[in-house]
Amino acid sequence: MITITPEADKHLCSIIEREQADGVLLSVKGGGCAGFTYDWSVVKEPSGEAIPLSKGTLYIDPLAVMYVIGTVLQYKKDLFGTILSLDNPNVASACGCGESFSLKQGES
Repeated sequence: MITITPEADKHLCSIIEREQADGVLLSVKGGGCAGFTYDWSVVKEPSGEAIPLSKGTLYIDPLAVMYVIGTVLQYKKDLFGTILSLDNPNVASACGCGESFSLKQGES
C-alpha cells in the first residue's frame, strides 16, 4: 500500500519511542487551499490499517487508504532542514506552500 524508505522508518520509530506510543497514524482530511491535507498523530493503541515498522507501526486511517495507495514515504535532509515527504501518485497538484493537495479526477 505504502513504501517506506529506511530513513523514514528510522524517523517514525524515533517518534514512537520518544512518545512511548504504539505507532503513528496517517490521515487525510479535507481542508487547505488545494482541498486535502495530511494529518499525523501519535497513537497509544492500534488504529486503522497497520504497516509494520522496525519498532512500532504506521497506521493508515481507513478513510485515507484510497488516497495514499502507492505513496512513497521518505525522510529527507538537506541544507535547510528535514522533512517527512509523501510522494503520492494520486495527487494532481499541491498548493504553493506544499501543505495541501488535490487529487486526480476520479480519485476522490
